[in-house]
Amino acid sequence: MRSLSNDLVGFARAIAAGHDLPQQQVSCPRYPVATALDIYRNNYRGNLQDTLSAAYPVIEQLVGQDFFRWMAREYIAQHPSNSGNLHLYGAQMASFIAAFVPAQGLAYLPDMAALEWACHRAYYAPDAATLDISALAQVSPQQYSGLILTLHPACHLLHSRYPVAAIWHAHQPHTQISATASDFHINLDSGACNVLVSRGADSVCVDELPQADYDWLLRLQAGSTLGAATSATLQRFADFDLRPALLNVASHGVLAGFGQG
Repeated sequence: MRSLSNDLVGFARAIAAGHDLPQQQVSCPRYPVATALDIYRNNYRGNLQDTLSAAYPVIEQLVGQDFFRWMAREYIAQHPSNSGNLHLYGAQMASFIAAFVPAQGLAYLPDMAALEWACHRAYYAPDAATLDISALAQVSPQQYSGLILTLHPACHLLHSRYPVAAIWHAHQPHTQISATASDFHINLDSGACNVLVSRGADSVCVDELPQADYDWLLRLQAGSTLGAATSATLQRFADFDLRPALLNVASHGVLAGFGQG
């Protein structure tokens, strides 16, 4: 006797992967079984395409709607949804685009997808309090080096050899620059880009960081104490200044708290 679980797994595979179902397993009084399954498949794929479009609006602007929907169909075929939470869908888009031959003329596109997914994750990250920098004044200076600073769950760090932050900003709805305007130019060879993604009161923020600040934040994110992270960064970047770096991340709500290592 077939279990309900097996029936549901078979039905899900038929929808997501296009498998056929045994005729005796499905009863559809108004339509042929094949027609009914096509309706479910179209709805399933349409919902996932809309989900990807919402998560990757800049990618869609860069490649055009028709190309994006074709690319999304290919992505869906390779990466069916495995969660009822659609906010989790689309995580592999950067690696997918990197291997998607028709998109390889835009070498920066995988990094842009990684940035957009970081923005997506930041937007839907759980709420958490941000650190009031004045709280550090309650700590003895002798204890500073042993502090472990906790980054907010909406904070993400990303490095690209392309100016993806500038491209992202140029394609935001509030930006006056049009991607098709004659005066719109972003030099793809202008150098590497270190990006901090954070979340403000009601929106996601994308900011570029100096290489030293980025190196320091990466170390904090990995769990290094404030003293160890600062010392290691100063060994690589002698001009690193801790005070403005600390104030900058605090002003962006990047820090959630601190404790002793």
